[in-house]
Amino acid sequence: QVQLVESGGGLVQPGGSLRLSCTVSGNIFSINTMGWYRQAPGKERELAAVISSGGSTNYLDSVKGRFTISRDNAKNTVYLQMNSLKPEDTAVYYCNFRQTGVGYWGHGTQVTVSS
Repeated sequence: QVQLVESGGGLVQPGGSLRLSCTVSGNIFSINTMGWYRQAPGKERELAAVISSGGSTNYLDSVKGRFTISRDNAKNTVYLQMNSLKPEDTAVYYCNFRQTGVGYWGHGTQVTVSS
C-alpha cells in the first residue's frame, strides 16, 4: 500500500508564491512518476506538473516559467514551487504518485490566489 501526505497551500495575493510538498510512503519502487494535478471549481482535474524518477519534467502550458516541480528521491518527496501566482491558479491541488501502472492520490490541498 502507498500513502501520500501533502502540505503547503493556503491563501496568497496575486504575484505571490507558495510551495507544496508531498511525501510518499509504503511499498515504493525505484521507477515512478510524481506529479501535481489541480481542479478548479466547475472544471475538470488537469495535470499541472509531473516529474519522473529520472528527473524529466512536464508542465501545463499556463504554468510554464512560473511553477517548478522537483523531487528528493531519498525522502520520497515531491515539491511544487509556485511563483507569480494568478487568480486563475486557484484550485485544489492533488499530489499523484504512479508506479507499475497504478496511480495513487493525495487528499488535496487548497490554493487560493486573491487580493
